[in-house]
Amino acid sequence: MRTFTGCDLIIFDCDGVLVDSEMLAIRAMCGVLNEADIPATESMILRCFGMKQLDTLRRIAAETGREIPPNVAERLWPATRSAFEASLRPMPGIFDVLDLVTGPKRCVASSSHPERIATSLALTGLASYFGDSVFSSHQVVRGKPAPDLFLFAAASMSVDPARCVVIEDSAFGIEGARAAGMTPYGFTGGAHIQAGHDAALRQAGAVAVEATWEAMSGRLLGSCVAP
Repeated sequence: MRTFTGCDLIIFDCDGVLVDSEMLAIRAMCGVLNEADIPATESMILRCFGMKQLDTLRRIAAETGREIPPNVAERLWPATRSAFEASLRPMPGIFDVLDLVTGPKRCVASSSHPERIATSLALTGLASYFGDSVFSSHQVVRGKPAPDLFLFAAASMSVDPARCVVIEDSAFGIEGARAAGMTPYGFTGGAHIQAGHDAALRQAGAVAVEATWEAMSGRLLGSCVAP
């Protein structure tokens, strides 16, 4: 066990970083939208990952030219929860990293609804690592790529944004972390990641990108661990 001292807070995204949930959620959303006669596709939804659900639905409506029925939003979580209960898994290696981190504070900052975040952490055994230090974009006015969520998380944890490291799998999240004055790292270990996404994360401002938690732990040593 090592003591991390180079930063004061590590902010973890949830979906696609702590848990391998994105493809499960995308398929669930696609199914609900198609049942509502909205011609959405998985690739269309995938382009929105990292965004708030409401922003995703707005983008799908614009892209398909179809108005999203009011009952769609309320049907999404039950469909997603069923998929999570059947198949959700933690990211390989994440427990080893969380057990290693003993110096800085840690929290979750996700675009998902608080209930979805809580369910994801509980189903995968990760809830005890974060306690009440879990924040959702539903608690702020603007979702990623705005910096609001990250700044809210840092303020809630009483940490200077400049002393925060953020781990994100989406370009929107990386952009938000940069806008908040934090140090962003890109993670590409999720099943939803497509070829070339590492370059997109670097272009968005990630200082480094890794595809495994073993490799990411090495990056964290450079930012957060005393020699």
